[in-house]
Amino acid sequence: MSAPFIQFRSITKTFGGVAALTDVTLSIPRGECHGLMGENGAGKSTLGKILAGIHKPEKGEMEIDGHLHVFSSPRDALAAGVAMVHQELAFCPELSVAENLSMGRYPKKFGAILDRAKMNAQAEELLAAIGVKLDVRSKMGDLSTAQEQIVQIAAAVGTNPRILIFDEPTSSLSAPEAERLFELIESLKVRGITMIYVSHRMPELFRLCDKISILRDGRYVGELSGPEMTESAVVRMMIGRDVESYFPNHLDGAPGEIVLKVRNLSSPGRFREVNFELRAGEILGFAGLVGAGRSEIAKAIFGLDPQAKGHVELDGKNLPLGSIRTSLDAGISLVPEDRKRQGCILGMACSANISMAVLPALTKAGMLDRTREKQISEKYFAELSIKAASPEAPVNSLSGGNQQKVVLAKWLAKGGRVLIVDEPTRGVDVGAKAAIHALIDQLARQGLAVILISSELPELINLSSRVIVMREGRLVGEIPRTQLDQESVLRLMAGVASAN
Repeated sequence: MSAPFIQFRSITKTFGGVAALTDVTLSIPRGECHGLMGENGAGKSTLGKILAGIHKPEKGEMEIDGHLHVFSSPRDALAAGVAMVHQELAFCPELSVAENLSMGRYPKKFGAILDRAKMNAQAEELLAAIGVKLDVRSKMGDLSTAQEQIVQIAAAVGTNPRILIFDEPTSSLSAPEAERLFELIESLKVRGITMIYVSHRMPELFRLCDKISILRDGRYVGELSGPEMTESAVVRMMIGRDVESYFPNHLDGAPGEIVLKVRNLSSPGRFREVNFELRAGEILGFAGLVGAGRSEIAKAIFGLDPQAKGHVELDGKNLPLGSIRTSLDAGISLVPEDRKRQGCILGMACSANISMAVLPALTKAGMLDRTREKQISEKYFAELSIKAASPEAPVNSLSGGNQQKVVLAKWLAKGGRVLIVDEPTRGVDVGAKAAIHALIDQLARQGLAVILISSELPELINLSSRVIVMREGRLVGEIPRTQLDQESVLRLMAGVASAN
């Protein structure tokens, strides 16, 4: 048996006294695509970041191709041939795509002047290498989350690494974009690049990975390969018990009265002439490729789009567009797609984030009722099983799934009539995903009107009362629950069928 290409020995890492990894030992052969799975907080991303030079372990050692390595920075890791595609995107939003892709290695002419033409050409080559075309002169801040993810993948592949770490790479990609990524990964395997693939999406892991290592509560619990890699086996090792279903039994009763009515809703360059109704107790799914306009519609209803035109009614009353305060006061809540930039304030305590939407009710004579704030945060910590050192821990100390639970808790504390959830389980593990699904279903059963935007078709199909399909800014079809399946949704998304 050949020596492992990557070897972790007794890796231990803590954050603020909380153990992220404890005595983790595992090995990965050269040229293998190796999966890492576990619940949020299990330590998967932390292990990847240690290999990428972002974190240093307090204990243990790491070997690559027979040589011990201690990385003090990502630059050290890059020099050793290690690149990482992060789940949480980190770019300079005011710089162009090309400037971000060339960062640290800007081409010069005459020895000192930035060669913009060459920089743009190099960026286009990097994107072309993964089969993508984008205007490299566009500002990063103007791109969608999916487009940013694609740029990050291009940046990592463009370093010609020996080792490539993917941390939830498809979490914001549409099905066709994910398929192109899978083809790229398969071509990288042929080239002999060793890859670590972190994901909560089991079909991806089963398709791409030669083996899967499982972490639970920061400890290595085992490895699966070949025919052993089944959904039930993975879940059992991840959470220590069987999970019969990830989805709750959807409510079968008839929905209630019309809560939200949207007529001729349009926004220049984003979507046009959108019409739909939403009833109490209903989960209305929105499907579509990235850029189809789903998130943009949600933002317009929530008051985030000052250019939006049309007619929106809530409980029979006209809802003026372009005002977040008006939408909040009327009872509309939005869990956004990008929790880090739009859903929470990372440096603040969990309790402060949870109470943010109800501050007026907690404030008297300009003073915040800290006791009541603590009661609210402890209530939702318990109900949503948020894992953190305490409610006073900063949000950025939590795993991605627990950060998402904090965002949900904020809006649950606020209450209201309509809850819009955009990619609610992006980057969330199977256990947390099941809890969030059950919560959404429970809220609908209690009479809340829910709009669910998701790129995960099983999530949409299993949770939604019906699904609206968007394509290129237009509503192109609606599928009732009795006719919902992946093929019917995909055909409408791709424009090869029309709704009956």
